[in-house]
Amino acid sequence: MKWIKTAHTGIRYYEHETRKHGKKRDRYYSIRIKFAGKDYSYGVGWLSDGIPEEIRKDEPMIGFEGYCQKLLRQYKGNLKTGSGPKSPKEKRKMDEEKEIEAQAERDQVERDAVTFDAFFNDTYLPIAKSSKKESSINREKNLYSVWIKPIIGHLPMKEIAPFTLEKLKQKMAGGKQSPRSIEYALAIIRQVFNTAKRSGTFLGDSPTASVKKPKVDNGRMRFLTRTEADALLAALKIKSPDVHDMTLLSLHAGLRFGEITSLTWQDVDLDKGVLTIRDAKAGSRYAFLTKQAAEMLEARQQGKPSDYVFTKRSDGETNNVPKKITKISHTFFRTVDDLTLNEGIDDPRLKVCFHSCRHSYASWMIESGADLYTVQRLLGHKTSAMTQRYAHLTGNRLRDAAMKLSKVLQGDDAENQPGQVVDLRG
Repeated sequence: MKWIKTAHTGIRYYEHETRKHGKKRDRYYSIRIKFAGKDYSYGVGWLSDGIPEEIRKDEPMIGFEGYCQKLLRQYKGNLKTGSGPKSPKEKRKMDEEKEIEAQAERDQVERDAVTFDAFFNDTYLPIAKSSKKESSINREKNLYSVWIKPIIGHLPMKEIAPFTLEKLKQKMAGGKQSPRSIEYALAIIRQVFNTAKRSGTFLGDSPTASVKKPKVDNGRMRFLTRTEADALLAALKIKSPDVHDMTLLSLHAGLRFGEITSLTWQDVDLDKGVLTIRDAKAGSRYAFLTKQAAEMLEARQQGKPSDYVFTKRSDGETNNVPKKITKISHTFFRTVDDLTLNEGIDDPRLKVCFHSCRHSYASWMIESGADLYTVQRLLGHKTSAMTQRYAHLTGNRLRDAAMKLSKVLQGDDAENQPGQVVDLRG
């Protein structure tokens, strides 16, 4: 490499051995600066690379050596003042940082322009469909199209404020929507914002965090008496043995409908009287069979370990292969109506449905002396909050315990319990 000086102080170049630029060999230019006793040498580039567009735009007649002079003056001035890039490398780094900032600004503008409707349909729904049941997706789509979209669908996500969601609550309440439906709508919105945050589309906090949820009290309060349960089972046994057996299992083991229909024969241990409930809402657990429930299962025709205990035969399926049951037969509801168990009852929480069987099991357990923690574990409740609905049923036992203590303290029971009374009066 042989450096060749130019007519301009501090500017030199060397020629490429073979490559041409025009009629002459291509040249690589460099600038040299002496400042404060130090020499600085920076490469500028090949003549064939041309002059940057931003320079060419401002000075269309500038030549390559003129461009080198411009850089030399700029870097020398920056060395004197201590500001700005002091070398091409530093300039490239600063340019890259500026481009990163500019891209971040463009990305932010793009994010800020995304409407709730666009994100809901293009991103949230496809993700939700991969992890949620079809029935849940359909309910979310219905709530969205009827109530959520008209209020916030057209708004960019960054413009949706808690006040906007309060308007949604008022609109739904005015439309006679239940507190549970309003809570569900807010939950959908919260999930959309959480998904947007995870994907980087939305960087703030979800506005739902500042919106008070409506008070929801839709817990089932009705449970069957022993007489009602016996009448229901007797009627179902005549009309549908399968529905009878599923109802019996819910009444005697406290199982949810989905837990019953998911049972396979490998989950049934008749020797120990135990059922393995897999992948329930609060995780897997064991359920314990009464004598009647065990006898019912023993009487059913057993299949392979992986076969469902309760199956349906789907119309049109090849070879009529047994399928998993997805919903309770209308026979159950018709029988409830025939027995007039819901006659004159308007409150949905007080009407008998299949879940009332599980509720009855828990209520009978409490009345027979089981404590709330035991019932919580048997029902598979994740927290004690759900089990607290049965707390009122413990009233009589608590009252009896308090009265017994009262008698002990008064000495009324002293003669019947010698050696067990502690005299607290002296």
